[in-house]
Amino acid sequence: MSLRAVIVEDEKHSRESLKSLLHEFCINIEVVGLAANVNDAVETIKSKKPDVIFLDIELQTGTGFDILQQVSHLNFEVVFTTAFEQYAIKAVKFSSLDYLLKPIDIEELQNAVNKAQTIKNQDVYKKQLETLMLNLKQQKPQLNKICLATSDGFEFVEVKDILYCKAEGSYTTFILKNSEKLLVSKHLKEYENLLLEQNFMRVHNSFLINLKEVKKYIKSDGGYIIMSNDDTVSISRSKKDDFIKVMSMLMN
Repeated sequence: MSLRAVIVEDEKHSRESLKSLLHEFCINIEVVGLAANVNDAVETIKSKKPDVIFLDIELQTGTGFDILQQVSHLNFEVVFTTAFEQYAIKAVKFSSLDYLLKPIDIEELQNAVNKAQTIKNQDVYKKQLETLMLNLKQQKPQLNKICLATSDGFEFVEVKDILYCKAEGSYTTFILKNSEKLLVSKHLKEYENLLLEQNFMRVHNSFLINLKEVKKYIKSDGGYIIMSNDDTVSISRSKKDDFIKVMSMLMN
């Protein structure tokens, strides 16, 4: 079954270029509509009822999120496009949604199309979009909720409920306040990049901690941290001074 696609880009060259890439390199997808601004996009999406939207985040008449707020009742997948890694893209990552950086890489485009073809649970997908819209309403750069892809599906977690994250090879375990542990198939480094501005700190190769959940810092035995649930977390020698400095600032 062929996917019906709408492209929303305010630059004509970008619209036509993406349309050509989809036609040439992606099977089972048909571009049924093009739009250059918020109003046209809303009307096109309502009339064409696409399966997937390639949505530019920054438009001259608003943002791609303005469009989503007006058509949130419809069923479709969204692949965001942008020329910049910015706050909005961080919010997209928090929701485990797809995005493409311009200039668009063909392999990444094909992966995004393949993923759109295999998404089956629309309720979960709508929850991801709701998480995105919720985070975008918060005062920058605070993001309240993160979507974590586990082996069972997706978990939507309040950032404040994360105690710490532990590296498990190419996986990451999230330890939550309710004692739940979630194993996620992404490297700790990826979550470090996402959570640094949310009062988290990488204190060791294996640990990313919520600084607001630190209970004690023990200097003896090489130094270690006790979290609010009494779990012990190692701290690297090179991180000690930065940790003490950041904790002092956080307490003031």
